[in-house]
Amino acid sequence: MLNIQDLHDERKHLLLQCISGSRAYGLNTPQSDTDYKGIFVSPKTVFYGSHFNDQVANESNDIVYFEWKKFIDLLGKNNPTILELLATPDDCILFKHPLIADLKAEDFLSELCCQTFAGYAQSQIKKARGLNKKISNPVEPERKEIPDFCYVIDGMQVVPVAKWLSDRNFNQSDCGLVKIPHMRDAYALFHNSQLESGFLKGIYSGPDSNDVSLSSIPKGIQPLGLMSFNKDAYSIHCKEYAQYWEWIGKRNESRYQSTISHGKNYDAKNMMHTFRLLHMAEEIAREGKIFVRRNDREFLMSIREGKFEYEDLLTRAEEKVQLIEELFEKSPLPQEPDLEKLEELLIGVRDEYYLL
Repeated sequence: MLNIQDLHDERKHLLLQCISGSRAYGLNTPQSDTDYKGIFVSPKTVFYGSHFNDQVANESNDIVYFEWKKFIDLLGKNNPTILELLATPDDCILFKHPLIADLKAEDFLSELCCQTFAGYAQSQIKKARGLNKKISNPVEPERKEIPDFCYVIDGMQVVPVAKWLSDRNFNQSDCGLVKIPHMRDAYALFHNSQLESGFLKGIYSGPDSNDVSLSSIPKGIQPLGLMSFNKDAYSIHCKEYAQYWEWIGKRNESRYQSTISHGKNYDAKNMMHTFRLLHMAEEIAREGKIFVRRNDREFLMSIREGKFEYEDLLTRAEEKVQLIEELFEKSPLPQEPDLEKLEELLIGVRDEYYLL
């Protein structure tokens, strides 16, 4: 099985090696890392053996090489990363094998780009909305429990169950609930002091509970109150709590600090690349070409610097998506790349490579 070191030590396996990402786009800053992408052909012993790998990457994924077959498969799907790799600016191409010297991204552009570029951009817009929600609505470190969503009718008032218990010097573990038929999430509320023998199960069993606990109550005992449990709100809280703190644990702290530093509460870098993809999709529909090095750097960098309001960017993006869809409907591009040509390319290049 090949790894990054193998490809760098034995360059004979490479078809293409490029600087990619922000430096290829012309959107790099002094703090930008250098990303690398490329294409390789597996040696015969690996290709025909049991340790074939179709992609090689380092842990941070800032160095990625695609095996020739996977590259062709993704090219046939108009994958943006693959098309960008083929259209890499000359000053970012470190090595290009003569076998693919005439391979051009423009020869494989199709209507699929509407979905792969603009559609992906739309998914990033949704991601931006989710991030904005997390930043603007932080979740407290302590997760709420079932009693926080329970209320009791007390005379002419509705009070939180915690207050109802406190006013009577009751513990929730000494109480019991019986489901009231034909009423959603409504319960009759009892206390151990009403029983001659036995114990009730409590309102809930503990912080990991998903629902209230139910008890068996002897006939003839009247409830001390009626309690409602907003189970839907509790479920939503648990889901949002888990998602928020998972995000906290996984987020890139330096990128997050950059996000909040401009005070607009959105991931500015993510938004910049969203508009880069949208602009590239429009160019493909209008001109049938893909431009990796951006001539709209000033606008894109102004997004990264947080010079736009969040809602304004969302509106612009949604309008751009609509325009792109209209342009692709009129575009002379084929519905999909020529798959027979890709198949011939896949076989032909590999055959010739193994003869070298």
